[in-house]
Amino acid sequence: MTDKEFMSLALEEALRAYHENEVPIGAVLIDEDGILISREHNRIEQLNDATAHAEILALRAASQKLNRRRLSDCTLYSTVEPCAMCAGALVLCRVKRIVYGVTDSKFGAAESIFNVVNNPALNHQLEVTAGVLEEDCRKLMKRFFDERRLERNCRL
Repeated sequence: MTDKEFMSLALEEALRAYHENEVPIGAVLIDEDGILISREHNRIEQLNDATAHAEILALRAASQKLNRRRLSDCTLYSTVEPCAMCAGALVLCRVKRIVYGVTDSKFGAAESIFNVVNNPALNHQLEVTAGVLEEDCRKLMKRFFDERRLERNCRL
């Protein structure tokens, strides 16, 4: 499968988050043979847990499934650029590569605000591919936040 096909799986997860009234971010973790290891979406509100980001949940599920904490033969696909917490987790798990759809100008930590995933002071750096299915990822995020703003304005 291609990066676009794997990102489509992450977008399916993001759509699940959207339907659960979560910020629509999805992530999938794939091994070097192209086998799907885990797939998750944001569940922050559902779990009442600020760390329940799609990327963190996908890393946790993969580590449990593979019974190891190092995921050095894996690629994580995320619909949105990882935040500092998720980028740090990617480094700690030794993920080989991150592929994401849209940059995040408020929280991004792979290129937008910080570059945690390729900080030379850290003992691991990731390959980064940005902009895969970018427009689809952007549209879903925009739709979600436009609807939230509209709901908030209707209540006022």
